[in-house]
Amino acid sequence: MKIVLLGYMGSGKSVVGRALAEKLQLVFLDLDDEIKVQEGRDIPEIFKTLGEIYFRRKETEVLQSLLNSDKDFVLSLGGGTPCYGKNLQLIKNSGETTLIYLKTSLEELKKRLWREKGTRPLIQDLGSPEVLEDFIRKHLFERNFYYNQSDLIILTDRKEIGEIVAEIQQELS
Repeated sequence: MKIVLLGYMGSGKSVVGRALAEKLQLVFLDLDDEIKVQEGRDIPEIFKTLGEIYFRRKETEVLQSLLNSDKDFVLSLGGGTPCYGKNLQLIKNSGETTLIYLKTSLEELKKRLWREKGTRPLIQDLGSPEVLEDFIRKHLFERNFYYNQSDLIILTDRKEIGEIVAEIQQELS
């Protein structure tokens, strides 16, 4: 069983992924962490020194390797992963893989990300909640086509992590 979580940054992919993996007694993997291990450097450094195209190729390579492995896992994708190249098709065509979209409203994402903006390089320079909202809105518009092709769509607003995990478990059974 391979469970792949996608969603916008701040949707809870990592937190929910860890809790779900623990509940299902599976390994939790974060695609960005797997790339960091293989590259021996963090993601901002890869972008800065080698560029986004290199990163996206590496992302696809690592994703394909994980999907082709015999391991069962819960995998958290980067927010843009399913939108680049053939990544979405790789996931959709991979056997015994369930793709789950953790769908979070614009308003909730804005609240979460404004609190966390100091730890998120992509948004740390955005000067106001309104600018952040416009940034998120643009990305969601561009990404919804990809996100909505998921096998399951789980709404996360006003839900505790345990509730989301329980809902996913119920949908999987």
